[in-house]
Amino acid sequence: MAFDQLKLFKDIGQTRSISRGASLNGISQSAASQHVLELERELAVPLLDRSTRPLALTQAGRLYLDLCRDVLRRKEEFDAELGQHKHHVEGTVKVASIYSVGLSEMTRIEQEFAERYPDAQLEVEYLRPEKVYEAVEGDQVDVGLVSYPEQTRQIAVIPWLREQMVVAAAPSHPLAGHDTVSPADLAGHDFIAFDDDLPIRREVDRFLRERGVEVNVVMHFDNLQMIKEAVGLGSGISIVPARILQSEIAQGRLVGIPIDAPELFRPLGVIHRRKKHFNQATQSFLELLRQV
Repeated sequence: MAFDQLKLFKDIGQTRSISRGASLNGISQSAASQHVLELERELAVPLLDRSTRPLALTQAGRLYLDLCRDVLRRKEEFDAELGQHKHHVEGTVKVASIYSVGLSEMTRIEQEFAERYPDAQLEVEYLRPEKVYEAVEGDQVDVGLVSYPEQTRQIAVIPWLREQMVVAAAPSHPLAGHDTVSPADLAGHDFIAFDDDLPIRREVDRFLRERGVEVNVVMHFDNLQMIKEAVGLGSGISIVPARILQSEIAQGRLVGIPIDAPELFRPLGVIHRRKKHFNQATQSFLELLRQV
């Protein structure tokens, strides 16, 4: 018997009114009356004494009311335990991340994941961008975290974050005292760039080229940590995501100067194989990323 029918009779029996029981269950009085009549025919015994006002339950009706209460109580207990089971996450999530995402975010995310899901495991490997794509395409990992994510025939993208870019400079640099800088202010300065084959290098180069700005590239690296070290040593300025400078700014080692060009940002995304079936742990990890 359906649980909604058990609840209907329980409400009729407890309120001693077919109309009130029907109202509590969002159905018409005639539909409720028809249900009780069909139930009495099925059990071959009257459940309600209709000669009294308010209605009274027969002895069989009281027995059936007890049954309804017991079954519905067990249903509530089952739903509660099932909910706890659903929130009990087990399994392993394998993640490939570019270095900059790992250095700036993953420590905190790993700690939060471990606190929320102590019976699940999060395995993170830090790779160059092209290696992240290879790991995802080869099904060596469940998901990849990359900047400037690109969809392919094999790869799908879930947008994640949009990081505002700023000029990174040593506190002693002439630009360090500026509240903001325009792209033209960067012209001629020694510049610490990313390697030529990285998407962020192409985007920064495009940004400067479209504004007719030429900088003097004196060094280039494949990761943000090395760029920050070079900038901190006074070797030049750079353009990097603002978020990754937080600890260095707090320590007084670097400054982050907003650029008068709000459209300059670094998109981060989650990549995965198309039609990839995520286990429970991976689904929970993706939900955690959405809350960052």
